[in-house]
This record gives sequence, C-alpha cells and structure tokens, in this order.
Amino acid sequence: MTTIYIARHGQNEDNVRGILNGHRNLPLTDLGRQQARQLARHIKDRELVFDAVYASPLDRAFETAAIVAAALGLAEPIVHDDLIERDFGIMTGKPAADIEEICAPDIIKAENVTYFLHPDGAETFPELLARGQRVLDFMARQHPDQTVLLACHGDIGKMIYAAATSTPWRQVLTDFYFGNTDIIGPVDIL
Repeated sequence: MTTIYIARHGQNEDNVRGILNGHRNLPLTDLGRQQARQLARHIKDRELVFDAVYASPLDRAFETAAIVAAALGLAEPIVHDDLIERDFGIMTGKPAADIEEICAPDIIKAENVTYFLHPDGAETFPELLARGQRVLDFMARQHPDQTVLLACHGDIGKMIYAAATSTPWRQVLTDFYFGNTDIIGPVDIL
C-alpha cells in the first residue's frame, strides 16, 4: 500500500491580488517561502517521513516542495506533469471576483472559494479527477509500500483526494478549504 500526503503550494503574487493562476507560472512571495518553511516544521513536528517528494512543474509548487525537501534532508523534488494546476481556460489571469459574472450559473460556491465549471478552454472537474487518478496509479506503481508527498495546487489536490477516497468531486469542492501550504493526509492507495 502506498501512502500519500497532498500539500498545496505557498502564496504567490496572484494569490495576493486575487487573480486566478491556472497555468500562470509565478514564484512564491516572501510569505509563500515562509509558509513552506512552516509546512516543513509542521511535517517534522508530526514526525512524518517521506520516501519521495513530487511537485507540479509550476514554480510555486516546485519551490514549496524544494524548501520542504531541503528542510527534511530529502532529495530534490521530482517533477510530475500531472500535478500541474487545472487549466482555467479563459479564466486564467482573471480576478476571482469575476467568476460569478462570467461563469454563472455554472458555478459551485464553497465557503472560501467559488468554482467555475465550464468556461471556454478550461479543464473540467471530471477531466481533472481522471488526471488525479493517473497520479494515484503512478504513485502506487512507483512507490509500493512507501510514503510520498505531492506538492501541487488547490483544484488538482482536491481531485487527487477525491479519486483516492472515492468521494464525489462536487462534495470534495465544498467539504473543506485547501489553503496555501495546507496538507491533506494520510491517504492510502491500494
């Protein structure tokens, strides 16, 4: 059995300005780096041990993973392309405050986030869920009986969790908030 933990990246400038990242490639802010160091301390305090650390190819997630891996004395993170954030299509680079105006009624409102479902060019949540399952399948093949940290993004992180727990994707969107450097786990993959 493979065990995974899913961590979201630290803060970047788009997070500060309320801009939808998607595939935009921005580094962490100073606060984001501090959050990554705090995540590493949290992992140490919980006495979690990882056999491998994987990261999205986007700088904000890779930098978060690299800070954590270095603090834990682990090898540099391995980039896994399927950990990249959801493609936001036409919503990429737009203010999060514009989601309802542009995308309603095809939205899901959660406590801290409004999710858009079908804007032009965007990856759908069922597509993202399938990508999350690919990540799980890969980790189970590559890391049997090991524990792995996945540093990624909000939407893909939630869909990996949904796939791993067989929880409906709509439910996962509203069940919990996945903030910067939050960590989900342990999640066991058979």
